[in-house]
Amino acid sequence: MRASVRFWRNLFVLSLVWPVTIAVAGQSTVDVHGTAKAGDRPAADTVVWLEAPDAPAPAAPPRAVLDQRNLAFSPRVLVVRAGTLIDFPNNDRVFHNVFSFRDGKRFDLGLYPVGSRKSVLFDRPGLSRIFCNIHPNMAAYVMTVDSPYFARSDDTGAFTIANVPAGAHTYHAWRPGAAAELTGTWNTARGTLTVAWP
Repeated sequence: MRASVRFWRNLFVLSLVWPVTIAVAGQSTVDVHGTAKAGDRPAADTVVWLEAPDAPAPAAPPRAVLDQRNLAFSPRVLVVRAGTLIDFPNNDRVFHNVFSFRDGKRFDLGLYPVGSRKSVLFDRPGLSRIFCNIHPNMAAYVMTVDSPYFARSDDTGAFTIANVPAGAHTYHAWRPGAAAELTGTWNTARGTLTVAWP
């Protein structure tokens, strides 16, 4: 029993370093590890996704949360698959009025008090800029993608996209403040995926 626990612990540690290939219903998948950079610096909050036109639809509509707390949205950047219902709870100490009028999903949730929650279905791909009508310093981004293979980079620029079918893929990358979205082709056999803006 002890040897079995040691084996799985060692496999977990290795999976943090190298991509692990897993067979799923006759198809192998890998966890794609990558890094996002802007110049020579890590690019936090970068959204990276892989095209997946043949990916099956989720069994149930996914849900996500864009919280409001301390006069800020959390997280500042959220990435979801098209068809996701996003909850906007007001966990702050004041009223909020969440809206998005430009690009992506357009909506206005109206004024709502502390402790309440409203939801919006993000049903098509695109970037939505989210604001609060009462607090102009509050801003967030929701990137809706037509793929189950996506991730957002952490403060070090690192990201992981789980259970990606092995083989060649077209990737896209976006980050706040970038002049343009990056796109390219990449194969899981190459190991780490690096996306970099000049």
